[in-house]
Amino acid sequence: MNLILKLISFTGLVLTIFPAVLVFTGTLSFDMHTTLMLVGMLLWFGTAPFWMKEKKL
Repeated sequence: MNLILKLISFTGLVLTIFPAVLVFTGTLSFDMHTTLMLVGMLLWFGTAPFWMKEKKL
């Protein structure tokens, strides 16, 4: 379960970083950029807290 959450989180992180590069190079439209960034943000903030929280002793 932890591995699946990490994969989803890192996919979301890639979706927040990579579209900006594609817009800068002129490969991606700004509208598609905002959609991909929104999806990436939701994936990252929706899954990362569950595997990043500290373990209780």
